Amino acid sequence: MHIIKIIQNLKLLILLGFCSLISNIGQAQLSTSDPSPFWSNVRYGGGIGLGFGDGFFSGTLAPSAIYQFNPKVAFGIGLNGTYNSQKNVYSSTVLGGSVITLYNVIPEIQVSGEFEQLNVNQKFKNNIANNDNYWYPALFLGAGYGNRNMMFGIRYDVLYDENRSIYANARMPFVRVFF
Repeated sequence: MHIIKIIQNLKLLILLGFCSLISNIGQAQLSTSDPSPFWSNVRYGGGIGLGFGDGFFSGTLAPSAIYQFNPKVAFGIGLNGTYNSQKNVYSSTVLGGSVITLYNVIPEIQVSGEFEQLNVNQKFKNNIANNDNYWYPALFLGAGYGNRNMMFGIRYDVLYDENRSIYANARMPFVRVFF
């Protein structure tokens, strides 16, 4: 019961943060000669993943952007697109987005909170199982070590469900890169 209330409150905070971010983007003026203060605080990054194996393929593209409010706090959004397939077994498409808050305790140590909402569409071949299409939420709490542009660390999904998650484990290492 408490988890549902936490998720509802997080969705509200995410919506408010996203609306604030969109409002700031709408007010920002694009100029090639004099960039606005808003755009000078935006950093871009993301991830690319490829996996191959015995009849298995996985590919992920996950761009993201953060707004650096000050040297300690940043807030951002990201997209995620993943395709997986196992020859003669299944294929899946995963699409979704996330919001992330980063806090640098000291310049080298960063803690993070990230809410991710993914739509999972699985198609099984040869009637191995029923096809499935569902939404999966994840709430990651993480800690990392690095510098302004790159962080290495681990994150933990507090909402992890081993039967529905696209991730093999609630604990996952990460490499976060922003320019």
